[in-house]
Amino acid sequence: MERFVAVITLTVVIHLISTLAYSVRLAGVRTRRLLTAFSLYNIIYLMASFSNNIQAPLLTSIVEHGINAGAMQAGVGVPVEQLVFHEAYKGQLALLAEQIRLVMVAATVGTAAGALLIPPFISIFVKAIQLFERTGSAIRAFSSIIFYCPPWRLRPCRFRFSACWPMIRQITKQRIKIPKKLLLANIFVSGFYLTGVLSALYAGAMFPDFRTTATTLSMVINGFATVLGAMVVEPAASSITDEAFRGDRDESDVRQLAFYLALTRLLGTVFAQALFLPGAYIIKLIVQMLD
Repeated sequence: MERFVAVITLTVVIHLISTLAYSVRLAGVRTRRLLTAFSLYNIIYLMASFSNNIQAPLLTSIVEHGINAGAMQAGVGVPVEQLVFHEAYKGQLALLAEQIRLVMVAATVGTAAGALLIPPFISIFVKAIQLFERTGSAIRAFSSIIFYCPPWRLRPCRFRFSACWPMIRQITKQRIKIPKKLLLANIFVSGFYLTGVLSALYAGAMFPDFRTTATTLSMVINGFATVLGAMVVEPAASSITDEAFRGDRDESDVRQLAFYLALTRLLGTVFAQALFLPGAYIIKLIVQMLD
């Protein structure tokens, strides 16, 4: 149980930090220090990478425990090829599917939290960029930010959180200036990225003899998301940011970009729920073809 709680917690952290990345463009445009903004954000993103490095083996071990528990309940006399048809093993598969779906829910919660934290994060991150320029040290800049707005001094920072809803209302009332294909593509990219590894792990549980092969085939799903993100999402988002940086677009367009990218990422995590089982069966089919 503790292992599963840790996976849920880490998933929330990973997706919260990843969602905050959308605000870095606006902070860079606002301070006219775009490259510095991305460089400093990479320090924060290390937290998500570290969390992901811990989460992945924990999640894999949960799947392994489920497979082993199902095999033990089915009995040692059941042939491996018949194991998935045994009622006890089916029960473990159903439990595993529920746990994976809860991990996806955690991703949705983390994304939603990150989207709501974008306005205060922009203010804090702009402050970090300014402090970095004065001190020349990322460590000193972030240390100052920690003492600038620590948990025990939330009252001075409360005004930043109160700006969330007015900003959201203002953005939603404006005409959308972001390409629709960019937003639609981001839903697919987010959904496929989230479900890729999870579907592969579940496919491995459905085909336990070749679960290692199934896990490595997560690239079948993630590959599509990578190509779509590289060809549609990133070029269009970078173009809008560059135009605002040059003054050809208003800064509000980048704010709108950050909001709608976060929103479509949130929708993508919900869409991943629908992709989960079909993705697992596709991977299982490919593994069977390779068998």
